[in-house]
This record gives sequence, C-alpha cells and structure tokens, in this order.
Amino acid sequence: MTVTALTDQEIEALPYRPCVGIMLLNRDNHVFVAQRIDNPGEAWQMPQGGIDEGEDPRTAALRELEEETGTANASLIAESQDWYAYDLPRDLVPRIWKGRYRGQKQKWFVFKFEGQDSDINIDTEIPEFSDWKWVEMKSLPDLIVPFKQKLYQQLVEEFIQYG
Repeated sequence: MTVTALTDQEIEALPYRPCVGIMLLNRDNHVFVAQRIDNPGEAWQMPQGGIDEGEDPRTAALRELEEETGTANASLIAESQDWYAYDLPRDLVPRIWKGRYRGQKQKWFVFKFEGQDSDINIDTEIPEFSDWKWVEMKSLPDLIVPFKQKLYQQLVEEFIQYG
C-alpha cells in the first residue's frame, strides 16, 4: 500500500529511520561525495544507509560504505558523539520508505580511505550514485539538498579537526 497523504499530526507521530552516515576522507583530507541517481538536481551527499535488524551501527557503516562505493578499504578514525536527526520535507514523507518514517536519525563515522581512487566503483550491484568526487569538508553544506544542510553543518563542526 502506498501512502498518498499524511496530516502534520500523522507525520509528527512517525519514528525516525535508524541509519548510519559515512564521512570518507582521502589522503588530502577531502571528503567523498556522490550525486544520487534518483535526484535530477545538483545534490551531492556522503554515503549513508539504514541499519539492518540486529546490526550494530559500526558494522552497518562498513557495509554501507562498501555497498555504495564498491570498497571498504578504509580505517575508522572517529564516531559522532551523538545521533543526528533530520526531517524529510512533508511532501516526501508519503513517498519515501512507504511513509513509515518522518526522516532519519543517524550515527556518523569518519573513515580514512586507504586505497586509490581507482578502487572506488559506484557502479555497484544496486547503484545509488551517478557520479562522485572529493571535496573540502567546509563545502559540504553547500552541496547537499536544502533539508539536510543543517545536519551537514553540524557534521562539519564536529569533524572539522579531521579535514
């Protein structure tokens, strides 16, 4: 069943989807970002994804990193102190995740990429991205969709010492 419309009260009663995010840094401390296949506009994001039932966040982060970039050749250097949450725009709630979530709560991890650019392969089994690049950490909030800009600013503030 597809949800077609929800009231504000129904949206506010929905939970957040448990998720992880990955800030992958290269040797120059630039951050991996990729353009989503399903977004026609110019919006670059870091890898992220849901936590499977019974999976701990760190394991989920490594799995998502490999699923979305084609490599897990990276070492963990930091974990966010807290969980971050963002709300989807009201019109997207019924269309994403079958209307079961109002947004996502995310545990973020910083990894140092230990491979070569040629190790990255976004043409994965279930591709999510059409292109990728390395960017300076401070530019992250300007590259993401507007509803995630505050989240990305908070991540830059927490992790700036690594970039």
